[in-house]
Amino acid sequence: MGRQWGPSMKVAEQAGCVVSASRAGQPDTGSWSCSGVILSRSPGLVLCHGGIFTPFLRTGSAALTRTGATFLPGDSCSDDLRLHVQWRSTAASPAGRAEQELPGLCTPQCANLGLEPGAASRARARPLQPPRPAQLLLLLSCPAFRSHFARLFGAEAAEQWHFVSSAPDDAVSEEEEEDQLRALGWFALLRVRSGAAAAAAAVAAERRGPAVAVAPLGTVAKGSPLLACGSPFGAFCPDIFLNTLSRGVLSNAAGPLLLTDARCLPGTEGGGVFAARPAGALVALVAAPLCWKAREWVGLTLLCAAAPLLQVARSALARLHPGSASLSALLPREVGAPRGPALRDLGPPWAAAAVLVECGSVWGSGVAVAPRLVVTCRHVAPREATRVLVHSATPKNVAIWGRVVFATQETSPYDIAVMSLEEDLNGVPTPVPAEHFHEGEPVSVVGFGVFGQACGPSVTSGILSAVVHVDDTPVMLQTTCAVHGGSSGGPLFSTRSGDLLGIVASNTRDNNTGATYPHLNFSVPITVLQPALKQYSQTGDLGGLRELDHATEPVKVVWRLQRPLPEVPRSKL
Repeated sequence: MGRQWGPSMKVAEQAGCVVSASRAGQPDTGSWSCSGVILSRSPGLVLCHGGIFTPFLRTGSAALTRTGATFLPGDSCSDDLRLHVQWRSTAASPAGRAEQELPGLCTPQCANLGLEPGAASRARARPLQPPRPAQLLLLLSCPAFRSHFARLFGAEAAEQWHFVSSAPDDAVSEEEEEDQLRALGWFALLRVRSGAAAAAAAVAAERRGPAVAVAPLGTVAKGSPLLACGSPFGAFCPDIFLNTLSRGVLSNAAGPLLLTDARCLPGTEGGGVFAARPAGALVALVAAPLCWKAREWVGLTLLCAAAPLLQVARSALARLHPGSASLSALLPREVGAPRGPALRDLGPPWAAAAVLVECGSVWGSGVAVAPRLVVTCRHVAPREATRVLVHSATPKNVAIWGRVVFATQETSPYDIAVMSLEEDLNGVPTPVPAEHFHEGEPVSVVGFGVFGQACGPSVTSGILSAVVHVDDTPVMLQTTCAVHGGSSGGPLFSTRSGDLLGIVASNTRDNNTGATYPHLNFSVPITVLQPALKQYSQTGDLGGLRELDHATEPVKVVWRLQRPLPEVPRSKL
């Protein structure tokens, strides 16, 4: 992952753990598990997701939605609750010794995974510690997270959004789904019980390993790289899945409610999300690893910022445990200074070129290519001479009227529209158009998909996975960035140089199943548009843009996602 991630990876892997909950003496009732973060090793303090505790709440999950509730004491759960925490050793063991001490995989289910011989030995380079019993100190939530969640995903929008840890078509009862939604913004603080020998080892490990620090709300800007560390499927086969890493960026934010395009799976709820700078700082915990909108996978992970959670934990410990000053002192401290209003920074300067385009009841994204010139997709602004309203999010929120001066015909493979504004977009940078494309280079898409209308543009990261040529000319760009409805017309940038690579035109839908794939999408290369845009900007001549309606048949075939016919079929008439 590169040198910049070395310290963060070390912190993430040493802080990661898995938490299991079960009923005493009732093995047949099953168990619940999630990921967690080790905040302190002596004594052991762990922060994990609160969803696994809903089956044990004495008064049911309704207690989590009580007005003004920010925390619940540990005795809110039934006496038969049994908790265990498992993590890897902080030091690598010799391979031979590891094989002697751990001759097989950690659970019987793992034996059915069909791993090649030797895979288990490699996975045990740092062996698992045996599960240790733990005590629930308190359940806690961030009120601001719950408030923003209700604003963005509640009311009428609630019918479209789906946050349970399964696909929309999976068999999940209404009661289970309601419990998961109520617990979405809740987390749990645990204390790990250990003997004297284990406590001494924990103290030594604490001295050797890097301590967890917390990034204050506002320190990490939108578009900044993040590293998520969680255990897919929870306690199932931790020998393989414990502390799986996933990299992405901070895609969007509403106060402490954050979104990242780092790909997480069920079971990673409660896992830590860390920043590259400050190195290894804990930014957030995973609140929901999967989210769906209108039965389509969005490909983003919902997070809750860590700093406000720990502030609630300190306050709750002081109220619930009068002698808890020593515990509060062990909770990690914040490092770095906020940038002002929480998480309002758009991050990379080139991201500011993205604008929101409203054309009647239709809206989408666009990119300012000149102070009064904006490019978007035809399906966002399809009719020439139509009035449009363009919103800029930076340096301040402004709305400027304009008109569509050009839109490609529906028969054109290039889904492009150009708008001329009545006023300059002051302070909005004009991106530099790229002249060349390099497959495999890191790229970013900036657009107003998901809840961009409410929170500003989202940033998603990926690579330029393919450049499609016709007659040695690039005619289509394919990326792995997550692209959603509302992102159409948004800019595709090179993450390294900030150059404008293209205009996002579509993601991919399977016509047989109706499934949409946000990480497979296509853009119109800026090299197709730049000569015509320059001509219009300098002379007002639309001739170059009109040529987009006369693309050759091979270009049309590419954009129809068809394979060219080996020869022209002959008529049988």
